[in-house]
Amino acid sequence: MTQKFSLEGRVALVTGSSTGLGKAMAHSLGAAGARVAINYQNNVERAEGTLAGFRDAGFEGSLFRGDVTDEVEVQRLCAEIAETLGPIDILVVNATPAQPQMPIEEYDWEFYQSMIDFFIKSPYLLTRAALPHMRTQKWGRIINIASEVYTRGLSPFSAYVAAKGGQLGWTRSMANELAPDGITVNAISPGWIPVERHENDSEEDKQGYLDVIPMQRWGVPADVGGAAVFLASEAASFITGQNIHVNGGVCLP
Repeated sequence: MTQKFSLEGRVALVTGSSTGLGKAMAHSLGAAGARVAINYQNNVERAEGTLAGFRDAGFEGSLFRGDVTDEVEVQRLCAEIAETLGPIDILVVNATPAQPQMPIEEYDWEFYQSMIDFFIKSPYLLTRAALPHMRTQKWGRIINIASEVYTRGLSPFSAYVAAKGGQLGWTRSMANELAPDGITVNAISPGWIPVERHENDSEEDKQGYLDVIPMQRWGVPADVGGAAVFLASEAASFITGQNIHVNGGVCLP
């Protein structure tokens, strides 16, 4: 059974993995034996620190800069990963922009478009780049990091919620399309799991969310990392088109 969770010999790309949940997923995949491409776009000092910690933990991987919403950048990024670590077997689409909550009158279309670029355009571009290798070997894992906000219909958050809904629809359609090639396509929808971006959130807001978690504890980034390892592994080889909520029971069917 342990071997079913091993990712030895696999190459994983986790976008936006120099911090937060992406960093935790990179560590979890590395601990399971994958060679991990750690991706970042802007903060090189932070990314280099993440890579140093990753390697200090005994994991194998390298650092790759790239804007995952730009077609040329994605092609270059995936080519560099293939040259350095090997072709991508496991694709975790995690990178995200800022997520301000505002009423619809305060959004403009440019912001809506940025959400679509990260959560629909990015998985499209990355999958197209990784797909030839996955199809050739008849094995692949595509994992979209979505969010509970779509299921909860959270407001005032329309741009982010709409784009996450589109991402989940894309996941379901691609799961059907790629299943004959042995490629699974799933989503993980985390709840509010405090990471660096939440350092300035109010204690009142935090307590309000904690009060609605049936498990009565905060999630930690490793909880999402465990879900990613499971979906990437042979243990999940017959699971596709699914959306796993990692939020302590906040979203029950």
